[in-house]
Amino acid sequence: GCPVPDTDGDGLNDDYDKCPTVAGPIANNGCPEDKKEAVQKKVDMSAKNILFETGSANLKKSSYASLDVIAEELKAEKNLTVDIEGHTDNVGNEAANKKLSENRANAVKAYLVKKGVAADRITAAGFGSTQPVADNKTAEGRAQNRRVIIKLK
Repeated sequence: GCPVPDTDGDGLNDDYDKCPTVAGPIANNGCPEDKKEAVQKKVDMSAKNILFETGSANLKKSSYASLDVIAEELKAEKNLTVDIEGHTDNVGNEAANKKLSENRANAVKAYLVKKGVAADRITAAGFGSTQPVADNKTAEGRAQNRRVIIKLK
């Protein structure tokens, strides 16, 4: 038999390639990756390392490297806009938690703007403890609920 062609030269033969005329990674069935999806994955990984001083909106220095990665991704993809969400655990007064979560989201926005991301591309909001991802009855669960989420649009 004749060899099966690889029209786009991406290393995946046309009979297995879902996008045989456009090169893309084998892991994505030969189709180009959605740039937004790829950037969102990097941002999600980095956002897990955004930490604050206890009870405050002051970023820990250990957060800077991850925030720098996010800033570089956003500067490279100027068509993307960003929603930053701040979340807290349920310890303390909900009104104070909402304010703290807003301040934390705004601290992340301010850092990204300082690193060159246009402010008009970023919205920041705080949700207090209203959207937990884990059980607030354990220290581990509360730690997971204290987070910043960065959603690309």
